[in-house]
Amino acid sequence: MASKNYILLLVSSLIYSITLGQSSIGMDNKVTHLLSQMTLEEKIGQMNQYNGFWEVTGPTPKEGNAKEKYEHLKKGWVGSVLNVRGVENVRKLQEIVVNESRLGIPLLFGSDVIHGYKTLAPIPLAESASWDLEAIKNSARIAAIEASATGINWTFAPMVDISRDPRWGRVMEGGGEDPFLGSAIAKARINGFQGSDLSANNTIAATAKHFAGYGWSESGREYNTTSVDDYTLYNVILPPFKAAVDSDVQTVMNSFGLYNGIPATGSSKLQRDILKDRWNFEGFVISDWASIKEMTLHGHTVDLKEAAEKAAIAGSDMDMESYAYIKHLKELVQEGKISEKLIDEAVSRILKVKFRLGLFEDPYKYCNETREQNLLYNEVHQKAALDIAKKSIVLLKNDNNLLPLQKGNKIAVIGDLADDKTSPLGSWRIGSDDETAISVLEGLDNLNIDYNYSRGCKLVEGKVEFTQEVIVNTTDKTGFEEAKSVAENSDIVIVVLGEHGFMSGEARSRTDISLPGLQQELLEEIRSVNSNVVLVLMNGRPLAIPWAEKNIPAIVETWQLGSQSGNAIAEVLTGKYNPSGKLPMTFPRSVGQIPIYYNQFSTGRQEKESHVFWSHYIDEENTPLWPFGYGLSYTEFEYSNMSVKTNNNGEVSASISLKNAGSSTGEEVVQLYIQDIKSSYVRPVKELKGFKKVSLAPGETQVINFSLAKEQLGYYTPEGKFVSETGEFNIMIGTNSQKLSTTKINIASFN
Repeated sequence: MASKNYILLLVSSLIYSITLGQSSIGMDNKVTHLLSQMTLEEKIGQMNQYNGFWEVTGPTPKEGNAKEKYEHLKKGWVGSVLNVRGVENVRKLQEIVVNESRLGIPLLFGSDVIHGYKTLAPIPLAESASWDLEAIKNSARIAAIEASATGINWTFAPMVDISRDPRWGRVMEGGGEDPFLGSAIAKARINGFQGSDLSANNTIAATAKHFAGYGWSESGREYNTTSVDDYTLYNVILPPFKAAVDSDVQTVMNSFGLYNGIPATGSSKLQRDILKDRWNFEGFVISDWASIKEMTLHGHTVDLKEAAEKAAIAGSDMDMESYAYIKHLKELVQEGKISEKLIDEAVSRILKVKFRLGLFEDPYKYCNETREQNLLYNEVHQKAALDIAKKSIVLLKNDNNLLPLQKGNKIAVIGDLADDKTSPLGSWRIGSDDETAISVLEGLDNLNIDYNYSRGCKLVEGKVEFTQEVIVNTTDKTGFEEAKSVAENSDIVIVVLGEHGFMSGEARSRTDISLPGLQQELLEEIRSVNSNVVLVLMNGRPLAIPWAEKNIPAIVETWQLGSQSGNAIAEVLTGKYNPSGKLPMTFPRSVGQIPIYYNQFSTGRQEKESHVFWSHYIDEENTPLWPFGYGLSYTEFEYSNMSVKTNNNGEVSASISLKNAGSSTGEEVVQLYIQDIKSSYVRPVKELKGFKKVSLAPGETQVINFSLAKEQLGYYTPEGKFVSETGEFNIMIGTNSQKLSTTKINIASFN
């Protein structure tokens, strides 16, 4: 039910609308009239966001900062809060602003709903490995359903940053290294979160983040400076953000990094020129946590007041936890440094999102206790989590068809992570509960697989906390000998190794992306007594594991798969599910190759010469350990009869025959790449421009068709102008970014 304050305001707005001769109240009119009723302080309050600052169900704050924030709530000087969840808590805060503030404008409740709420899907990078857009969309839909049932109506997801550096911990939160795949995933996740009707009580507003270039953090170090040229910005970094805006994303979060020497939070070019003017973005921009305040630490502003001025002028509409706007915007307006018209524009954007969510119609629409009780961890959601988890697993190696496991084999399972029910949940799981993931051992038990288990060694020391550093075990080898004994007396050894779930994510950068702790030594010891080793990897980023690639016959990349982790892994190991995942990021041979990515530019000396003067390392190959788009199956796929045609409009049609030449049904992700051979600005050696995931029965053949429009063959100049140029192109189709069939075509004109 709407507040009495807002009902009066709505009646006033209705009278205002009838006076104008309108029979209905358009949202623009509602917002305009509401703005006309607001004081400057109330407007600025809508631009202010606070973190949860007291135990909502406890006594009200009596002193200090919490008391001041509480008074701001009652005055209507808070537009949104974050990290307040649970129907009881949300309702109580909403009641304060709706019933006690002068105008009763409802709050937005934001949270980092990244890959689920209670029921957790795989981490986003893992989901990206599925290349299954419908499954990814459904995963976000379930996350929205559960989050909305607890009072949340706004998520700070999806992260659509493109990154080529696996040292950066936040690669786990994104779609990988490619702008085409990243754009498709951005659309799928936004459509999942926001649904077809944003005003429904089971949808939440999405946020595309971090705008822009956050994934270019130098040396892969979190919060580090960034350096991005405009050519890279327009062609690699911005496409997923543009796709998000085209998908009607409601909010955009800015980046901690720099753009052209200016913090992104203070960049008018990014937020006003590109996002709001060129792209016609209609939502609002939210700062990242204290990123307005941090402009002073960057050395861009002298103090918080100047930071507030520059951020507001640049187009940052809402301040997350800097207190810059609430403290200084009124004074800046009074001094004539910021116009009230600029404030009105920002507040209008914020109010429109609240209208689209239906919060003015019913501020408590997300506060249904029955939904909260019935929708969390429910069976339908768990089934969907299992589906996307299976699809996210990538088979990296399978010499001698060691997998799937055969009946009658005596199986050993080694590794601390095999019995872990928390780490597989991954990072960014703010709403979930520890010990709720299905472990690998439980997954094998659920399929009645007999095995002998030995831990081998601990991965980490003590309890791991979200806000604390992970302490890796580097000394305790107590379980090595037992593990070797169990392995030696088995036919096949499943060794489960990787990173703890909190070793990737925000502020979890690593300089060494090999297996942490004693795990590499354990793996080598196990391999010394039994050559039939299946390495199951659990990690939040690509790892550099060249010894394993050379010495271990079967390797399965399972990432961190969420609630149904163990069941998904067991189904793949046993062949109940045929793996179909493909890598969304390149795996390097060593950290010294980073950044390494498939869509690189050709150098002037890329070919190996008899002398030393060509582009290479003297101590490592140029090629990756596993390339972008790579992934095996338990069956074999054969590609043949590639055909490419172009018409007078410059449109390209391409096809290829795909046959399942193996003995089991399987899915293959057929990938299409292009190369603009000669262009005004040098283009990459290949660019993903299409993919299709198809399922084939044994012996079945299917013709896979692609169409490429003019827009898919063009690119952006450093000035941001989109161009399509004629000339020769290579069209490439195949199973990954390295194994491709190629046909050259000549496009004479674009009509």
